[in-house]
Amino acid sequence: MSGRPRTTSFAEGNKQAKNPPLGGMKISSKDGSKVTTVVATPGQGPDRPQEVSYTDTKVIGNGSFGVVYQAKLCETSELVAIKKVLQDKRFKNRELQIMRKLEHCNIVKLKYFFYSSGDKKDEVYLNLVLEYIPETVYKVARHYSKSKQTIPISFIKLYMYQLFRSLAYIHSLGICHRDIKPQNLLLDPETGVLKLCDFGSAKHLVKGEPNVSYICSRYYRAPELIFGAIDYTTKIDVWSAGCVLAELLLGQPIFPGDSGVDQLVEIIKVLGTPTKEQIKEMNPNYTEFKFPQIKSHPWQQFMLTRLSMPFDSTNQQKIRVFRARTPPEAIELVSKLLEYTPSSRITPLQACAHNFFNELREPNTRLPNGNELPPLFNFTEHELNIQPSLNSTLLPRGAQTGQSGQESENNAPDHASSSTANQQMADTASTPIQAAAASSIA
Repeated sequence: MSGRPRTTSFAEGNKQAKNPPLGGMKISSKDGSKVTTVVATPGQGPDRPQEVSYTDTKVIGNGSFGVVYQAKLCETSELVAIKKVLQDKRFKNRELQIMRKLEHCNIVKLKYFFYSSGDKKDEVYLNLVLEYIPETVYKVARHYSKSKQTIPISFIKLYMYQLFRSLAYIHSLGICHRDIKPQNLLLDPETGVLKLCDFGSAKHLVKGEPNVSYICSRYYRAPELIFGAIDYTTKIDVWSAGCVLAELLLGQPIFPGDSGVDQLVEIIKVLGTPTKEQIKEMNPNYTEFKFPQIKSHPWQQFMLTRLSMPFDSTNQQKIRVFRARTPPEAIELVSKLLEYTPSSRITPLQACAHNFFNELREPNTRLPNGNELPPLFNFTEHELNIQPSLNSTLLPRGAQTGQSGQESENNAPDHASSSTANQQMADTASTPIQAAAASSIA
């Protein structure tokens, strides 16, 4: 979860809320354990409040937004995460509104929500009961980094594909996440399923309606935000996703700025100085500023370079951004995501169709532990209508040819919950590393 203050509802004029109904929290004991019973509303479907009991509550995260608990539902023994945030009575909670609209296999599911009173008079908290997923891409990446290793390329493909698929879905609804970063990518290391979480900064973007520019965690902040744009698009998420991909390939953030201005310096060191036209595209109202004139460098497979500090025309020492063994198609994808001009960045679905992910579409690809991949091609009708021209590339060959048999069944898109294509990740040498990662994380 992001640790930044959530002030955007006020700054961006979110709608006023009615007084929320309190959940009538009751505390009891069962088999020596504390049981909490609340009146909660299901996350999806009609508003039909029901009693929900949970136990084994413990704090697993906190920040300026509130507190996150882990708990176990008494009825099903299912683990859940409960995100407790202070409810501003002046406004509807945008996160709740958005979460109730979303239903996708790569987005964390809102199971219930309820309200509870605080210690102070008239203090009301919103509690979001979410499916619990044990790890994050951030933790996994940090494990590899501490071991002086990078994440196996097969995992990077698997994680990034699912991130782009989730972004394609929310962007098709006009929703921008505005805080894409490894900490907000939940991960089940056993199944390989990735789910996007923390919609506390998310917003339905409306053309002509102003938005705050101080949004998104610094390393992943799109340049138009640094330039103070208030009419940006969902392409800010695409930039952030490009930063995540580059970070997984590198083993460290690609643009590690110490401040907003320094963040721009880090970007310029790789992409070169933006042209006046590019700056105008990012923010037409930006007053001209004198930037150091650094030439851009082509995103070629092993030739990508990064100028060393300080900015000095006589200092032409260069270092590679990516390691020599980085797949050229990975670097090409990064280059299509990290464009100064927002409209020049590819869409999330175009990213899914990129040849970097072709291995995922090959028959018999599996996880390094031998298990089948999670569902990657169970596209809904809605997803297939986002950019229909890409469908022939997105779907595995078996699904396109209509071949008979189990393989075709597994590859075919399904409007309910389909099994996925049986596919083989080539990076089987990473299996011992994965086992080590799983054991250390556990």
